[in-house]
Amino acid sequence: MPDHHEPDDEHRSSAPAGGDEPRRDGSPRPEPTDDLVETHHQLPVPGGELSYTAVTGRMVLREEQLDDGTFGGHRARAQMFVVAYTLDGTDPATRPVTFAFNGGPGSSSVWLHLGLLGPRRVVMGDAGTLSPPPWGLADNPETLLAHSDLVFVDPVTTGFSRVVEGGKAGEYHGFQRDLESVGELIRLWTTRNGRWLSPKYLAGESYGTLRASALADHLQTRYGLFPNGLALISSVLDMGTIRFNEGNDLPAALYLPTYAAIAHYHGLHPGRSLDEVRAEAEALAADAYLRGLARGSRLDPVERADLVQRVASLTGLSEDFVSQCDLRIEHQRFFRELLRHRGLVVGRLDGRFAGWEADDAGEKPTDDPSNVAIHGPYSAAINHYLRAELGYRSDLSYEVLTGRVQPWSYAEFEGRAVSITSMLGRAMRHNPHMRVQVACGYYDGATPYFAAEHAFAHLGLPSQLLSNIEMRYYPSGHMMYVHEPSRLRQSADLAALVSANTPD
Repeated sequence: MPDHHEPDDEHRSSAPAGGDEPRRDGSPRPEPTDDLVETHHQLPVPGGELSYTAVTGRMVLREEQLDDGTFGGHRARAQMFVVAYTLDGTDPATRPVTFAFNGGPGSSSVWLHLGLLGPRRVVMGDAGTLSPPPWGLADNPETLLAHSDLVFVDPVTTGFSRVVEGGKAGEYHGFQRDLESVGELIRLWTTRNGRWLSPKYLAGESYGTLRASALADHLQTRYGLFPNGLALISSVLDMGTIRFNEGNDLPAALYLPTYAAIAHYHGLHPGRSLDEVRAEAEALAADAYLRGLARGSRLDPVERADLVQRVASLTGLSEDFVSQCDLRIEHQRFFRELLRHRGLVVGRLDGRFAGWEADDAGEKPTDDPSNVAIHGPYSAAINHYLRAELGYRSDLSYEVLTGRVQPWSYAEFEGRAVSITSMLGRAMRHNPHMRVQVACGYYDGATPYFAAEHAFAHLGLPSQLLSNIEMRYYPSGHMMYVHEPSRLRQSADLAALVSANTPD
């Protein structure tokens, strides 16, 4: 990770934010204030033009303090960066609003903002046809703003979001405090903008789907704020479905259909359709493969040899390699091994991408070719766009994807798997009108689609609520909107989701 600036007085209009204690020289810390810039824009769309207002900047989060039972004030703790778009001339009481964020942990909201939902989008090309730097921006006539107001949220330490001067950023680098801070930001924005009666949606990607699902439960129980729907993009609700930990065979089976899809994309299933290959992989993963893995060393040698052959055929790997892995193909090993014969490594976020390694004998990739391809265009775009088009100027580093949030705390899950399936199940049972749209990329090697299906089959829902879950699939990767046909179709799918509760 590159070096990063701390949030001191580099910001053009925000004085250093006040913590609980005076500065070391004894002088008081200035009280922080919101730092927001308003701009007005027009976007040509088929059949007309959208006129909208953008409000960009940092909102101060405050917490009520109780010291030994005594009220100690409403103290500033963090400044969270948001970009909010509201369509001009609409009724706030009936106009939907969607709160969007990405994951990581450690990711800003840039990907959903400039890749899919916002009124402007990145121009970068796609796998095999990438554009050269410095890339660019274009209007996004498919923006969700045509159907819903949008609020993009950067969690603490991502984007321009920081704790106040004298605060400890690490307090926010964990499941619970992240949940509380993003939830408070949503409550605060909703209250200040008079949007309690608006239909409300949460859109999260990757770890952001875990956050959004838990937020639905948190917002309902803490504030009585009931969302109308969730858009879960590249979903992970149960970390046990994707973590290749000792004794956990589940990911090996749940990754198999994704391995098969990536192998198909790279021409290792000649004469067969993607649907045919996936169907075979799903059937094997859900039955004989899972049972064979559970048998361990008790697996009959003949049955083992048959599984080795079938898994190798589907994944495009050699039978020797599959056998040497004891049928348990860790995902990073797969990304390195699949195209080793071509001197290439495939992407984790998007298996359609491929790149080179310095050492062709390495066990695992040193870099993810898909992440490398995507990171530069989005970084250039957001740093230009916020300053030049939205008028927010800062010398801070905009943290697109930072490791400064690590280690991330899952203290609330000590002694058990990190899973929020029970929280989402409770939120849906308490709010039977809430719809959940789950977007999956066939070539996503970070949050495989079969793992998402597994998690959503274990929410503990009554049969009457199962129809509230919509599964959507795209022939792309983790950021499925990088693939232009997928972006267009996903935009239409999301428009249908947020339009469902909009009065005629």
